[in-house]
Amino acid sequence: MNATTTARGGRDSRAATIVMACVGVFVAYLPVTTVSVSLPTIQRSLDASTADLSWVTDAFVLPMAALILTAGVVGDVYGRRKVFQAGLAFCAIGAAIALSADAAGSVEVLWTGQAFAGVGAAALLPATLGLISHAVPDPRERSKYVSMWTASLMGALAVGPMISGLILENASWRWIFLAPIPASLLTMAAAARYVADSRAAGSRKLDWPGQITAAVAITALVYAVIEGGGESFSEGRVLVALALSAVSLVAFVVTELRSESPMLDLKLFRSPAFSATALVAMISFLGLIGFIFVLSLYLGQVQQLGTLDAGYRMLMFTLPAMAAGPVFGQIMHKVSARVLITSGLLLATGSLLSLTSIDAHTSFADMSWRLIILGIGFGAVFAPMTATAINSVPHQLAGMAAAGSNAFRQVGAALGPALMSALLTTKVTDALPGRLSDAGLGAEARDRVTGAVDSGGFGAVHGVDLGADTPRMLHGFTEAFLDGIHLCLTISAAVMVLAAVVSAVLLRKPRAAAPTPTPRVEEPVLSR
Repeated sequence: MNATTTARGGRDSRAATIVMACVGVFVAYLPVTTVSVSLPTIQRSLDASTADLSWVTDAFVLPMAALILTAGVVGDVYGRRKVFQAGLAFCAIGAAIALSADAAGSVEVLWTGQAFAGVGAAALLPATLGLISHAVPDPRERSKYVSMWTASLMGALAVGPMISGLILENASWRWIFLAPIPASLLTMAAAARYVADSRAAGSRKLDWPGQITAAVAITALVYAVIEGGGESFSEGRVLVALALSAVSLVAFVVTELRSESPMLDLKLFRSPAFSATALVAMISFLGLIGFIFVLSLYLGQVQQLGTLDAGYRMLMFTLPAMAAGPVFGQIMHKVSARVLITSGLLLATGSLLSLTSIDAHTSFADMSWRLIILGIGFGAVFAPMTATAINSVPHQLAGMAAAGSNAFRQVGAALGPALMSALLTTKVTDALPGRLSDAGLGAEARDRVTGAVDSGGFGAVHGVDLGADTPRMLHGFTEAFLDGIHLCLTISAAVMVLAAVVSAVLLRKPRAAAPTPTPRVEEPVLSR
């Protein structure tokens, strides 16, 4: 009985597997923009600093980056459906913990909930792609379903701001974490009934030395970037974290080269297509998630928009990306992935550069066309990038390739908010005294405002009362904040250019791995 098409008494499970995989990645990515557009509200409610807000995002992304490779191995060894269901359970638990953060008045509780949800997302990403790869062994046909997978990912990014906006217009921000709970539980139940389990061929084992060294390297690097940006990169603990990250990375490489069952087989990098897409995934997601972090702060801090209004603007990016993804996925057999990815990244670069001219009064229409171009650009990147990474290696390594590509993507996603937060904090802090002076404030007033920012973060500005000078103070702060926003957008554009160069220089058309005519090496685990 072929598990790619049949399970449970002859019932066709292929369509159900693909649908469940798409729902799973939707649940995994829902917290990204749901939380991002709520950051200004969360900051005011929990009296959080900009560095604290970075950890709200990175508490979710870090476990994804650190554990995604191990989750891929666990799925290969014990069954991908089991890992899929475990991931959904962690997403539900994390959402339930985060739901209590407002009542507890603790940003640390929110970090904890985000971390549990991140563990769940780490399990879901390789499991969902592994299930699709098993259900659709033909690389050409599989590309179509990978496009559906990426569209579901973008759908989560599109829906998240609207969910947050509707909730925050009528209730506390804590309720933005409610939706993942029933979504996760219902999907778990459906997967148990309709999705056939599968495992990888051979005798893969859990690679704990590789897992530990990878997790330490990633966590230490992100910690150093966030804390260095908030304080100073010359701080002793920041330097120790950077050194620890470097040593752990070297240890990870040595461990994987010597391991009989590596978590990430470094032979995958012999494929130029896999190496190129891994680098492009990391670099482009650094720019993308960093941009979303900065955009949410711009809409909340500079334009003083409500979450729903901010959500409408986010849709101008996410909806075109979601719509364009399947279209580009369909044509990637006629146009090379190299051309699609490079062109998409250059289009995104142009959009980000155009956004460097935004100010406090930029209209919805004036911003929308720039965000639409950005969405189309990323729509041309996502599906070809993911499909190329999977199709560039033999079928039996597709699960590891999916996990590896996602791991690089999440490392970039973790570094994005950390880097942008550091850049934003440094630039605004440096520019604020001059901007306040330009606004006409005297030395005493300037010292009072900068002191409030140093002790309480950017949100503390709105609590400073200078009487008749308050409007001028807020104008000066807005100008300083825009200086930081423009710097971050310029860096994001430079990051996209770098990703485009990597794509143009390194990406080559992969050799398609034809499905084997003999009995499948990968044995199904049929549902009882």
